[in-house]
Amino acid sequence: MKATPSKIPVHVAIIMDGNGRWAQRRGLPRIKGHEVGTDSVRAIVRACRKAGVKYLTLYAFSSENWVRPKAEIIGLMRILRRFLTQQEHELHENKVRLRVIGHIDDLPLPVQRELRRVIEVTKDYKEGTLTLALSYGGRVEITDAARKIAEDVRAGKLKPSAIDERKFAEYLYAPDVPDPDLMIRTSGELRLSNFLLWQLSYAEFYITDVLWPDFREKEFEAALQAYAERRRRYGDVK
Repeated sequence: MKATPSKIPVHVAIIMDGNGRWAQRRGLPRIKGHEVGTDSVRAIVRACRKAGVKYLTLYAFSSENWVRPKAEIIGLMRILRRFLTQQEHELHENKVRLRVIGHIDDLPLPVQRELRRVIEVTKDYKEGTLTLALSYGGRVEITDAARKIAEDVRAGKLKPSAIDERKFAEYLYAPDVPDPDLMIRTSGELRLSNFLLWQLSYAEFYITDVLWPDFREKEFEAALQAYAERRRRYGDVK
């Protein structure tokens, strides 16, 4: 049974976990898992388009990932640049815009330039939005928002009495993007790992033991079906 159109989530967020373990189980370098993982990204972008999911946010590189071995980080940045080059034609073909949340200035300059270029040439597309969380941390995002609010209050641009949840959310990295309806985490881990801490407040969680390089359309459809079978009450009793 497939998810009905009325039950399709508008926004899906994914913690793509298990690349390293996938490679290690096969006696391969960890970076190979990341390379194969980009095939899963392409498959899920297409699956979102097919299912009618308008927003897809992928946790690609956290602010904590900078502690990884230098060689692995260099390899990840190389894979990211190659992915952008290879994926751009599909973004154009499907009228999907690219967004980035996180501290993009932390990334190597060649990666920054490629990201900004693709973001610019896809900015007017309306059919879908692919957001990459890069050098991203949920606590950092909330801290950045609080700092900006404090600066606006000090400058007289904002009254403290005007600060509520809606106003606070306007200071987050992508305030125009609706909160995720469904959060998927691969590899069976049961934690948020500092991902979208504000935005996931009412998201449905779907955890699968499948490692990210093996997560393709079939697994994504299973997640959508699980979501369709749930009742979202938002604190109500209905």
